[in-house]
Amino acid sequence: MKLIMAIIKPFKLDEVREALTPLGVQGLTVSEVKGFGRQKGQTEIYRGAEYVVNFLPKVKIEVAVNDDLADRVVEAIQTAARTGKIGDGKIFVTEISQAFRIRTGESNAEAL
Repeated sequence: MKLIMAIIKPFKLDEVREALTPLGVQGLTVSEVKGFGRQKGQTEIYRGAEYVVNFLPKVKIEVAVNDDLADRVVEAIQTAARTGKIGDGKIFVTEISQAFRIRTGESNAEAL
């Protein structure tokens, strides 16, 4: 099992969700986060005053999938979230050693 974590631009969330549904992804977790990478923030003007926004709004998506589905999920996220401009985000893939469904007690692949 793999945990795929993607940090993307907020306006790309619906496109990513629509790309994952046909693959059989049955659930995902979405969090609103802030951060920066190579963008290093941006300068904005508010009421005539210029200020620097160091942390940009992003969305973090977490999806747990079986090993055989992981590569297709990563590819779908990359395709749907790409704008071609700096700040498109990152995808991280980690191994899951165990998973449990609290309600039923199912474990591992059955719990996904």
